[in-house]
Amino acid sequence: MSSSVLYDAPGPKARVRNIIYTVLGSALVLGLVVFSVYRLNEKGVLEPEVWNIFNNAGVRANIRDGVLSTLKVFALAGVLSLVLGLLLAVARLSDHKWISWVATGFIELFRAVPLLITIYALWVLFLSYKDDLGVIGENASFWALVIGLTVYNACVQAEVLRAGVNAVPRGQVEAAYALGLRKTQVMTMLLLPQAVRSMLPTIISQLVVTLKDTSLGYIVTYAELLFAARTMANNIIVNGENPITAVVIVVAAIYIAMCLLLSSLATWIEKRGRRAKTGITVAHAGGTGGAPEDVPGDVGMPMDGPPDVSK
Repeated sequence: MSSSVLYDAPGPKARVRNIIYTVLGSALVLGLVVFSVYRLNEKGVLEPEVWNIFNNAGVRANIRDGVLSTLKVFALAGVLSLVLGLLLAVARLSDHKWISWVATGFIELFRAVPLLITIYALWVLFLSYKDDLGVIGENASFWALVIGLTVYNACVQAEVLRAGVNAVPRGQVEAAYALGLRKTQVMTMLLLPQAVRSMLPTIISQLVVTLKDTSLGYIVTYAELLFAARTMANNIIVNGENPITAVVIVVAAIYIAMCLLLSSLATWIEKRGRRAKTGITVAHAGGTGGAPEDVPGDVGMPMDGPPDVSK
């Protein structure tokens, strides 16, 4: 019987049990799907006129505007969270204790506070000082969502980067200091590049979370995709009811598509990074018939060995 390093290969009885569990699990999932379709059909959600609303130009325009608003918030919050997360990670790794303590307190505070509360508190603050804040006050919901997402996700990204930096072998750091590099050079040239490369899947995963969290904008009445869909569904009546279920299904499919595209981009970047030819190329040793100048050592040393001193 073949075996694996991680686990023992299943025997005949175990294989039969696995097949039974697989069949039962598949039947359960299929049953749930059939039941869901039945209930949707019973509620009239699958009626053609319900789904025909998406052929309306106004409905498509509202969905398009919601997607663009969502992507605008995500792009800005994603970039700002990466920049702030990098600064917080470097600050927390600083040798200056007060800088490290301030960064640690900031990270732990905003990681502990629920994101929804942060966004709502910023929204109320911006509305209260609307006249004093100028552009931010005029776009209170937008900036509350962007800053809230930036602060929370920056704290998470900072911990991800800090873990990546700490995962770099200590010998590399000591060798860099032995070569005379300063701490800033060690951080920017050695630690951060390796940390970003090793933690790239986690960084992209947190960006996917940032994209999904843009849906919290409906709390502060920002016209992102979920808010636009909710408003649209409440203003449309089909067969005497609002097509909320159909709109939610379409919006969920759009969110899934955007997250899958972002994940695919992360996979492509990771594969491209693995194919990159980085590092120092090790030279091959020359043959014994090479020229004397190609062989290190004293210039006068003959190639056939040391001189015979017994004569």
